[in-house]
Amino acid sequence: MIELSHIEKRFGDAVILKDISLRIPEGNVTALVGPSGGGKSTLLRCINLLEVPSAGTIRLGEDTLSFSPNQKPSWQAIQKIRRQTGMVFQNFQLFPHRTAIENVMEGLTTVLKWPASRARERAMELLTKVGMAHKADAWPATLSGGQQQRVAIARALAPSPRVLLCDEPTSALDPELASEVVDVLARLANEGTTMVMATHDLRLASKIANDVVFLEAGSIVETGAARTIFGAPAQERTKRFISTLNAGHSYDI
Repeated sequence: MIELSHIEKRFGDAVILKDISLRIPEGNVTALVGPSGGGKSTLLRCINLLEVPSAGTIRLGEDTLSFSPNQKPSWQAIQKIRRQTGMVFQNFQLFPHRTAIENVMEGLTTVLKWPASRARERAMELLTKVGMAHKADAWPATLSGGQQQRVAIARALAPSPRVLLCDEPTSALDPELASEVVDVLARLANEGTTMVMATHDLRLASKIANDVVFLEAGSIVETGAARTIFGAPAQERTKRFISTLNAGHSYDI
């Protein structure tokens, strides 16, 4: 269970997130959608504390952490939350001087102090899951964008996180390569992986999300089941946004 209560994020005088409260059950896939600058990526980064909220409370599993403008949480408290998450970034962020399998092993050996043999076994298991076992010894520069993102997904899954966070996982890819990543994430969703993703890709969101959160200007406009939000949203602002993205496209909703 992920529970966000009254989360606020400020950068100076600018309020980026305003009173965000959400509950995300285990095994659920939640898509954060909305116009650029609406707060999707910031909210995602607040869940794993790459951005520390200015106010509010985060509960992840058995751990709860509260925030206030005058008190910064300890590094140990931040790490207890962060180590329960895996992050997939828009631009892959693979280590260029590490092979695919070494990228997946890195966190296991350096952070969790696993022996190399155990880390290699786990990494190969995950590369197989994302269809990249045949590229285990390849350098990132020799891989397509879709292949790099699949390696990045394997790396994020390596420590068995409670939740996988995906920040625009297909936006840097052309449609053909994006479909490779959509298929991998769909398989993970079918296996019950808890995911929260910020995305503009309605094909991705409609294919794998159980629930959708529509954000604009740092506030939640509407939440609901994916089928409802994409098919019959209640709020006029959501309707306009969905119709704009749907124009000229057909999605399996």
